[in-house]
Amino acid sequence: MEHEPRAGIPLLGERVPDMEVQTTHGRMKIPADLSGKWFILFSHPGDFTPVCTTEFIAFQKMKKEFDDLNCALVGLSMDQVHSHMKWTEWIQEKMDVKITFPIIADNGTVAGKLGMVHPGKGTNTVRAVFVVDPNGLIRLMLYYPQEIGRNMDEILRAVRALQISDKNKVALPANWPNNDLFGDEVIIPPPSDEKTAATRKTGGDIVCEDWWFCHKKLK
Repeated sequence: MEHEPRAGIPLLGERVPDMEVQTTHGRMKIPADLSGKWFILFSHPGDFTPVCTTEFIAFQKMKKEFDDLNCALVGLSMDQVHSHMKWTEWIQEKMDVKITFPIIADNGTVAGKLGMVHPGKGTNTVRAVFVVDPNGLIRLMLYYPQEIGRNMDEILRAVRALQISDKNKVALPANWPNNDLFGDEVIIPPPSDEKTAATRKTGGDIVCEDWWFCHKKLK
């Protein structure tokens, strides 16, 4: 039995609700139009605001790195599409950066379904980030207050880490790929039975601190 999508902040592993939206690149169906790609859906409080402007420039300057990961960028706020267009024109004219990814002009529907409007912030969307996989599933969420700009290096790192984890069935340590203990090595999931645990300390390129704590370098 299918359940109706819940309102508010979604859960990790849930599918992004099906939505048709107006963007600066025309009408778009999410996640259908991005099927087979990773994508980052990120909201900002408003156009023509200083912190948001720095974020859009930062995302654009890193767009090729996201493209190389087959990961699209999609911005959003509850400003009208004409406001988005004038703002990106201003960014290109004054900052010499052309914004090439679409920006959703939300009427409140997307923000409502994804919990992007928080109490005490009026109708402005907070700085939410959703990393969505090629199956339309939400894999990571970050929420920042309006006052704090995001770290795009961390968002890029997270996408890379998710892709490596999916491909190799491994976990990633703190601050990967610059972990204090193991550098860019990955963590092997703990064994699920006694037989595997008993043999875990032996074998190949796996290094174990104990039967439950093993790591290796990806080839």
